[in-house]
Amino acid sequence: MSRSEHQSLDLTTRGYTVASVVEGPAAAAAVAAAARTNPGHLRAAVATMADGARRGDAVHVPASDASTSAAASYDGLTFVSHMLAGSVAGVVEHTAMYPVDTIKTRMQALSHPGQRLHTSTIQALRAVLRREGARGLYRGVGAVAGGAGPAHALYFATYEAAKSALGGNAGGHQPLAAAAAGATATLVNDAAMTPFDVIKQRLQVAHSPYKGTLDCVKQVLRQEGVGALFRSYRTTIVMNIPYTAVHFSVYESAKTFLLGHPGGAAAGGADATGGSSSDCGGSSGGVVGGGLGAIEVGEPEEGLAVQLVAGGLAGGAAAAVTTPLDVVKTRLQTEGVASPRRYRTSAVLPVLRRIISEEGAAGAWRGLRPRVLFHAPAAAICWGTYESMKGLLGS
Repeated sequence: MSRSEHQSLDLTTRGYTVASVVEGPAAAAAVAAAARTNPGHLRAAVATMADGARRGDAVHVPASDASTSAAASYDGLTFVSHMLAGSVAGVVEHTAMYPVDTIKTRMQALSHPGQRLHTSTIQALRAVLRREGARGLYRGVGAVAGGAGPAHALYFATYEAAKSALGGNAGGHQPLAAAAAGATATLVNDAAMTPFDVIKQRLQVAHSPYKGTLDCVKQVLRQEGVGALFRSYRTTIVMNIPYTAVHFSVYESAKTFLLGHPGGAAAGGADATGGSSSDCGGSSGGVVGGGLGAIEVGEPEEGLAVQLVAGGLAGGAAAAVTTPLDVVKTRLQTEGVASPRRYRTSAVLPVLRRIISEEGAAGAWRGLRPRVLFHAPAAAICWGTYESMKGLLGS
């Protein structure tokens, strides 16, 4: 078939026309990627290409234009849009589940002399309500709300960019690329969030000596210096890298399983059309295999239920396996606040060994239940909010 006989396909995406020039399955994928910014154009494009495939025609797309459009955004959204969606998701996640996080901190932190650590979630909850009322469950919420916004904005935007750079948007299921992108995003997030987390936990502990967020910041800086706000940074990274790797791997795998795509086609981060790991409704069809005959029209879209279930499973699993590291982080961040005990090191293993030697193996797993109870729904809330914001911003 001569070039003049090839059917032309024009797609107006982001203000310009993509005309037919290049032949092959890569061109088909490029068309879909270029049209992601407008689902209506994408559906029309897929239908046109499928019709052409049935007639035996080849579809041609300029690879340079398509790749330029795909590179201009991630999952059809700009970098700023991902930051905004992540920021809103972070604030909603932390504030919605804050009381459970307070209970977890009370169970993990060292107590003042003469007081025993709570071993039951219900026992800890009753103690807080009896002594401080419902307000006691929200002490320090201002600190986490102020830090979660910018930290999560950087987190999600970095994740989307890293996953694209690492090939996570290529065809097929890509859990390793998602895990690596999540670990990269964690390094950026922790640098912004650790000081806020220190202030939050110092306000959460029983008998906290601080009047509020600003008073806590002033006293910490005056008495211990700025280094106290980053004392747990190394521990936080050591904990959050495996946490995030497990989280994103389980999240991607759960979405693939729930959508019924064992091969990974069009399943969120495994979307062959260039979708992100958290792509929820932007994909109306996948371009897989070779040639236009492999185009699938009308594949099921990810719904909110899939995102919530996958996010909950991911958050609960990641939280459970990293609980001992979280106990170390809590001890370092609240060191000297309600107990005279000092660990005199910020290294993870020495602190963990001392906790186990003094309190037994159970000491390293304190707060496991409220930690899972926090992260399972919190992850679902976070991902659900993030995906909803992406859909809103992309509409």
